[in-house]
Amino acid sequence: MNTIYFLIALFATTIGALTGIGGGVIIKPVLDLLGNFDVSTISVLSSFTVFSMAIVSIIKQSKENVKMDKRKTIIIGIGSVFGGFIGQYLLDLAIKLLINPSIIKIIQNTIMIVLLVFVYICTKRKNKEPLVRSDNRAIYLLIGVILGILASFLGVGGGPINVAIFALVFSMDAKESAINSIITIFFSQAAKLVTVAVSTGFAIYDLKTLPFMVLGGILGGILGSSLNKKFQNKTVEKCFSIVMLMIMSLNIYNIVEILSY
Repeated sequence: MNTIYFLIALFATTIGALTGIGGGVIIKPVLDLLGNFDVSTISVLSSFTVFSMAIVSIIKQSKENVKMDKRKTIIIGIGSVFGGFIGQYLLDLAIKLLINPSIIKIIQNTIMIVLLVFVYICTKRKNKEPLVRSDNRAIYLLIGVILGILASFLGVGGGPINVAIFALVFSMDAKESAINSIITIFFSQAAKLVTVAVSTGFAIYDLKTLPFMVLGGILGGILGSSLNKKFQNKTVEKCFSIVMLMIMSLNIYNIVEILSY
């Protein structure tokens, strides 16, 4: 079974590093489908895996001088740290208030479907003019906070949403959106894992598969970053669109499965 989790992590983070979606958006619904872990454990497994991918991907791409606006990215990243703390708090609160874990899964999957539809539409828009022309740092910080909250609460890293926001708001191309998204994921997932560490700790979670998933995340980060360098922007965009449709279908299937019980 550990081999299966390794392959899931490898596939998810390879696609994640290539397109900027991170991988959690694939890992979360797949682990929901397998049904071997509760909501909290899936969230932690996904965060660790995506965080590992983000580290190696950032290191690899930084050596290759990938295009990015460092000041803007850092401000958004700082915002995502605060958002990560808030998102984890909201998830913990939801788990306490909604005793039935199936309800939480339905909420997460439903929000994810709505966001993915929004993401898909945004990435297909023809008008590439940026929506934000202001250089106001507060706006960048607010965007980071929102992205961090969504990433942490949904337990998916937030990659697809990041990519859409960077493309929609700042008119970044596919490759630039990808690396900026990965950096934002790094900050938000770091905040999430720190929150878990200082609140409940990790001992209460079933993390026996974690080493295999982290290994998959590291290898996926290396492979995905290499593919991102080799592929053209149009190829990255096509991969992104195909993956979005697949993930939307999987989330819908998960909701139907839960409601059928």
